[in-house]
Amino acid sequence: MIAATIAYRVAERMEKRDVRSKIRTARTEIDRPAPERRARAGAALAETVAMAGARVPYYRDLFASIGFDPAKIARDPAYLGDLPYLTKDIIREQGDRLLREDREGLRIHVAKTGGSTGPSAHIHYDQEAADWSSAITQECRRRVGNTHWRSELHFASKFPEVFPFRDRLREAMKCFAMNRDNIFFATFSAEELESIWRQIRRLHPHLVHSHPSTMDQLAAHVERTRGSQKAFAIFESSGELLEDRQRERIARALRCVVVDRYGLAEAGVVAYQLDPARAEKRFLEFFAWPEIMPGAADGLGDAGADEQAGELVITPLKNSLMPLLRYRTGDNAVLARRADGLFISRMVGRIHDVITLNGTPMPTHYIQDVLDRVGGVREFQIEMRAGRPVFRIVPEEGADPASVATRIASWWGDAVAVEFIALSDLKLVGARQKFRHLVETEQSGAEPA
Repeated sequence: MIAATIAYRVAERMEKRDVRSKIRTARTEIDRPAPERRARAGAALAETVAMAGARVPYYRDLFASIGFDPAKIARDPAYLGDLPYLTKDIIREQGDRLLREDREGLRIHVAKTGGSTGPSAHIHYDQEAADWSSAITQECRRRVGNTHWRSELHFASKFPEVFPFRDRLREAMKCFAMNRDNIFFATFSAEELESIWRQIRRLHPHLVHSHPSTMDQLAAHVERTRGSQKAFAIFESSGELLEDRQRERIARALRCVVVDRYGLAEAGVVAYQLDPARAEKRFLEFFAWPEIMPGAADGLGDAGADEQAGELVITPLKNSLMPLLRYRTGDNAVLARRADGLFISRMVGRIHDVITLNGTPMPTHYIQDVLDRVGGVREFQIEMRAGRPVFRIVPEEGADPASVATRIASWWGDAVAVEFIALSDLKLVGARQKFRHLVETEQSGAEPA
């Protein structure tokens, strides 16, 4: 009660944020009739494109080179198709030229992409965009029954170092204001999964948020040791593709409602399963304008009369610091037009793997978090060679490979081997040539030192 009525408002003021007003706006937008919502989103799209052309060097030059008139978008959003797609390669290549010129004095947040389209890139948010991202998540959770009065539990990676007292105090205040607890973990060992389950039972949250692969491992553990047991009401899946088999086991073994969402570092949460009884995810077009790039529909099945299948392309509408026009997400989706709006009905997207390190199963998203802390790592892949993981590292420009290798050894000693590769050496897998962190073992080539 204190978190909902006092602490959140105090924290919002102290952090100089404005989330609550955006929650109210999001609530109104989600409830609008679909045609009105679409028209308003189209107007916001026109404003975003016009602003990008006027204030962002990359887009100003692009529009001039192809003779693109942003005013056409206001007449018909279909003119957006005259622009080329934006990719991670372009984001990395253009750097600050994708940021608005008049950004001096803005509070800037940086997010690092991951996912299925290869090497990562850095996305910059202004405070307005960061507040919008938080507001969307909170409003969506409210709609599935998790109001601010009900507690949340968030899974996060566990690191051995002790953080400064000031940082720990700030995180504690944030969790109190959000009515949230954290569980920190590193492996999928039976001992750690048992400890996690006991913590959840003790905390008894209303909603738990994590990768579906993590919760599926926990569900499998509970199924092996108890058959089934209830400790929370709602599981919110994010960070990777929620597979049907995972959804079924989590709901069965943990006796909870499973809701799915789709988000990405480039925008935030753009689609959410607002109705737990309806598996489709409602696309929030007032927050990000969706398109489907045709021609990459494998794994999705046949599209119906009111559906489009292919790679999902988005244009975020709330980040004026770094507008991303027609960004290719790398995730395949079926976008369905229903009477009440646009929905993602099926999807093929990011997944995380499990590797064995020192005899202990460990998720690749934990490895990714560790390497982000190590620093100097642009991207990585893991090959298992003779039972030993080989970290194939693409170093950041200017990074010292020897220092990176030393920092990795400080985490795992000689349990892993390290080799440094070029971007072109990363392997894409499957018919769709998707990026994955765990790849098949090399049959030839020198063993790394």
